[in-house]
Amino acid sequence: MEIIATVVSTCVVEVGRFMCRCIYPKIENVVCFSLNIDNLRKEMEQLTEFRDDIEAKVEVAVREGYKPNPAVIKWIKDVHELEKEWESMQESITAAKSLTYKCCPKCSLRSEVSTQARNIRDQLCRLKEVGENHGSNLVIENYQMKKVEHIPGPSIEGQPAATRNLNELLRLLEDDKVCIIGVWGTGGVGKTTLVKNLNNELLKNVPSSKLSFGVVIWVTVPKPPIDVRKIQEQIASRLNLTVDNEASVESIASKICERLEKETSFLLILDDVWEAINLDYVGVPQPEYPARSKVIITSRFLDVCKQMRTDVEMKVYTLEEDESWQLFAKNVGDIVNLEQIHPLAKEIARECDGLPLAITVVGSSMRGKTKVELWEDALKSLSMSEPHSKVVEDKVYKVIKWSFDSLESQDIELSSEQRRKHVNKKRGDIRSCFLYCSLYPAAIPTDDLIHCWWAEGILGEHDMYEEAYNRGITLIESLKDACLLEANKMHYVKMHDVVRDVAIWIASTFGNEQTFVFQAGIGLTEISCIKISASVKRISFISNEIECLPDCFTKCPKTTSLLLQDNEPLYRIPPEFFLAFPDLRVLNLRGNTSIRALPSSINSLCQLRALILKNCSNLKKLPPVANLHNLQVLDCDNTELRCLPQGMDNLTNLRLLNMTNPRLLTFPRDGNLSRSCLGATSFDEISSLQNLTYLSIRVDNSSCFNRDYTWMTRLKGFLIKVGETSCYAPHIPYNKSKRVIKFYKCEIFSYGELSGMLQFASDLYLDKCMGLRKLISYNTFNGLKLLNIYYCFCSFEPVEGGSGQFDPLPNLEYLVLESVENLKSISAFCQYLGLRFSKLRQLNISYCPSLTCLFNDGGTCSVPKHLEEITVDDCRQLVELFVRCSSSDQATLVNSEIPRVLKLSLYKVPQLGSLGEPQSIWEHLEELTVNGCDGLRKLPLSIQTSENIKIIKGKSAWWSQLEWDDENFKANLEHSYKERQN
Repeated sequence: MEIIATVVSTCVVEVGRFMCRCIYPKIENVVCFSLNIDNLRKEMEQLTEFRDDIEAKVEVAVREGYKPNPAVIKWIKDVHELEKEWESMQESITAAKSLTYKCCPKCSLRSEVSTQARNIRDQLCRLKEVGENHGSNLVIENYQMKKVEHIPGPSIEGQPAATRNLNELLRLLEDDKVCIIGVWGTGGVGKTTLVKNLNNELLKNVPSSKLSFGVVIWVTVPKPPIDVRKIQEQIASRLNLTVDNEASVESIASKICERLEKETSFLLILDDVWEAINLDYVGVPQPEYPARSKVIITSRFLDVCKQMRTDVEMKVYTLEEDESWQLFAKNVGDIVNLEQIHPLAKEIARECDGLPLAITVVGSSMRGKTKVELWEDALKSLSMSEPHSKVVEDKVYKVIKWSFDSLESQDIELSSEQRRKHVNKKRGDIRSCFLYCSLYPAAIPTDDLIHCWWAEGILGEHDMYEEAYNRGITLIESLKDACLLEANKMHYVKMHDVVRDVAIWIASTFGNEQTFVFQAGIGLTEISCIKISASVKRISFISNEIECLPDCFTKCPKTTSLLLQDNEPLYRIPPEFFLAFPDLRVLNLRGNTSIRALPSSINSLCQLRALILKNCSNLKKLPPVANLHNLQVLDCDNTELRCLPQGMDNLTNLRLLNMTNPRLLTFPRDGNLSRSCLGATSFDEISSLQNLTYLSIRVDNSSCFNRDYTWMTRLKGFLIKVGETSCYAPHIPYNKSKRVIKFYKCEIFSYGELSGMLQFASDLYLDKCMGLRKLISYNTFNGLKLLNIYYCFCSFEPVEGGSGQFDPLPNLEYLVLESVENLKSISAFCQYLGLRFSKLRQLNISYCPSLTCLFNDGGTCSVPKHLEEITVDDCRQLVELFVRCSSSDQATLVNSEIPRVLKLSLYKVPQLGSLGEPQSIWEHLEELTVNGCDGLRKLPLSIQTSENIKIIKGKSAWWSQLEWDDENFKANLEHSYKERQN
């Protein structure tokens, strides 16, 4: 029994132990469920905090240009997955916690949840251990791509102009509307230095998130021809992209594009671009609005910027004199303050003419040189357009010569035969055009330059003056875009001093021996001492103090241009002087010379194409010109010539004649100058010039009456002044495309006697003329688009018989009335002359003392429906702009008849109280200027609420006293208001 009892008890114990082992965990799950879940929750929170910390560190590292460790990225992803699994259990956990502590089938839910929780905890412990093992290895150590790499270069600190440019670039980078920025300017002006400083500025803690790019890529673009693969190599290297050298351009572009698209943003700087680059072909995604990524290009050529579709083109200009001196002194050192060196240093700095590269290189080359002789020699070399050292030649002259070499052209200088064979007949030779500009020491008149180019044959072969002139303008713009010419005042260009020096150096170094003689602007009083080679092609003595030309001048059989303008003391040209230049094509004596007559030897210049005598204010006589049958341009504007020279009818190739002289022009009869008499002859000699297309002359009244003007049909443009001009009369802007006639003090107009001439005019100016109605009202002048009347005395009373059955000026677009007495309204003027104003767009009225309103609404002349711009100045009786008729006879205007005025300017109109009705006239107004209109205290509601208004100019006192229907209206227009100072 004992044995049995022992066996049984042993079995019972073992069974009990077995059951405990099976049941205990389940009991534990049931009894300790809540405690275990709470502990797991805390551990999960700790793990997610650990993950967030690592994730933040990785993000910072990526922004700094590091590539994250893939194992770390996987770990972060695994923690996110575990967190999702944990969150998906929350409903089951809540349900399991709600069960009562008793044995039932539902207790199995707690057991199931506890098992899931235990699995999560196992994963949690593993991930925690892996995460801790990563330590600082969050990024790949051998892969580092910094956001911005420092680029060595000179600092612009302390340079105001460059600092302003840098700030402007930073502003443009923050502008979401700007995607591609073009920085352009002449070689050596500091474009590369500017963008290098911009790059390095982005290394700093920039204040704006918009200046924090994912990566900034610098590419130095190779010189033409463009090698796209070399550009791709620089971009791929910067992005740490491994590319196969044997791969195609398209394949590499695809990889670059894929890599850049992964960046939050990028800034690509393409430095020194000579030809437009297709960004798509390189693999650079085109930045789009709103632009986080940007592209900056630097180029010497504005046209390259435009071809690359830049949103903004920012030109970098040369330095002002004070800043130039500061930069020069900085590079030279303290020796510039030495008493003997200081004035020489100042002169050398001026020779650099504000070009930073020249200032830096020349200044550095003079550093430490204390001998005055070295400074004097350097100044002499620079003033002679020669590089005074090899360093200056290599680093300044050759840098600018790159721009010259980039110009599409033929050889620098060609013989006449070579020119005919090789110069493109339509395109011309832009390099020779550039070199020709170096003959001028200062500002260059655009017209003169084009006339000289054309006469020299370097514009290409153009039979039509208009074609030649247009081509000249195109080449000038191309040279300006290449920063080889600069805009000056209106109708002038200029060449930078250093660029001119380089041009002269190119001509003398790479062209034929002594191609040019350039002795301009150096104070010469005589030229007999100047050694001139017989092979010289062009001679320039512009802007000197030459009094007399030598009797015996070196024979120059190859010279084609002789430029003598702006020699004020020059009073005499020897009789035989021009015999020394048998092949001369250009003779320019323009401006400020004292010459009274030209010698007869000028008639020997059979090859002469351009004779420019403009502004020779003492010139009273021209010799016979019958042998100048190749002459194309004769410019005698603003001289004392009163007669056309003998032999004019032989000038069969003449395209342009300009003789709008202060005094009246008369015509010699039968070639006899002594028989010329004021108004005795007509335009017969001029009309016989079959190739003449542009004419500018002044004649007397009687020369114009009862003539046949059909020959004027072949004129492309003309300016004919009839009568002497008042010094107070408004200036006529000369435009070669216009056909302008101006009458001065013409008082005896019979019916239609001038209609023949006026039929060909586009612009008519009347200065102190009477008989206005007789001149205009009895014919239809379809070509007239502008009518300008100055100082006119008419009654403007209603005319018997009404306003006529037709509109004399049906295509009139511009009307200018100044100092017109007795004029009470434009409507009265309209009715007096029988005008309809069916196409009038611009109205300008000034100094009309009787004017009380502009238009009366209704009748035959209401507000012109195409009127866009109104200017009223000093009309002190003007009370209203538009007067409405009484309701009984008022004509109702439909919307299509109401003008859409875009610009309104009011000056000195103190009686004007309002802009008048209908208010819809002002709905489209974009610009409003008010000055001296104290009675105008309230703007129409259509202006107050306008969304079209862009600019409102006026004195601050006027603006502050304006009355508003709602103060919000004023607030909405504050951004448009600009204070007018005077």
